[in-house]
Amino acid sequence: MAQIIIDKQNGELAFRLEKFEDLSQFDHLQRKNYYSIILLKGSNYKLSVDLSNYELQGNQMICLSPYQPFMISSEEFCSGWLLNFHPDFFCTYRHQNEIETEGILFNNFHGLPHFKISEEALFFNLIDQISKEMDRDSIAQHEVLVAFLKVFLIEAVRQKKQFDKDIVPKFSDSQSEILQNLVDAIENNYCELHSPKEYADALCVSTKTLAGIVKKYLLQTPSELIFNRIIIEAKRELYLTSKPLKQIAASLGYDDEFYFSRFFKKKVGVSPDNYRKTVGFAKLEKL
Repeated sequence: MAQIIIDKQNGELAFRLEKFEDLSQFDHLQRKNYYSIILLKGSNYKLSVDLSNYELQGNQMICLSPYQPFMISSEEFCSGWLLNFHPDFFCTYRHQNEIETEGILFNNFHGLPHFKISEEALFFNLIDQISKEMDRDSIAQHEVLVAFLKVFLIEAVRQKKQFDKDIVPKFSDSQSEILQNLVDAIENNYCELHSPKEYADALCVSTKTLAGIVKKYLLQTPSELIFNRIIIEAKRELYLTSKPLKQIAASLGYDDEFYFSRFFKKKVGVSPDNYRKTVGFAKLEKL
């Protein structure tokens, strides 16, 4: 049974905790306007996030950003916990210096959206505390739940960092250098360079070689890497500021705001304006 807190100002979901015994609610593609953390227990299951597919086993944590498309399926028994929170309830960007969730758990344009849990008891103890607090409906409940959520996210970041370190693909020296240089180049130039050829030329490799390495180890194309990084920055600007779309688009290298709006909607599933209204934090500038 789900435990839900509704934002009294807008009637939208603020915080949700649910124990599930099957994957029926995840067996179709969906996009939510809040963060989703799924602790999944099972032998074998399939995860689809964005355009990538993953074969997973054992106890995993799946971390999904608002409007990130996903689905999970399995022919075997799976169970677990679902934790949702809206950015109005807890703003990850505002706490980035403390917790580092962005780029590790969420909005990691070149990493995995999941990790194998190494210390599951800690998470389940926190879930138990969260559940008890939600049942109390007492004074300062929001502050207590945010405190528990912070601890939960900090431990998730710690385990995700270790997981990423342990599963670093065994590249050849040349592949490792090319891939790392590409990631660095995108991070430094995504506002100016938008095509794989520009990055291939900068790295002195062919576009075919670059595409092969990215697809093999990151399950993406170079274009997807580049566009994902652009979208992440656009989300951040829409999320945190009141800047007009034209200004945001121009800062990302797009002179035509209408073209950029169509590009954003195609990638995210909603228009920049709707994203800002349902997820954005521009109103915080006025607080």
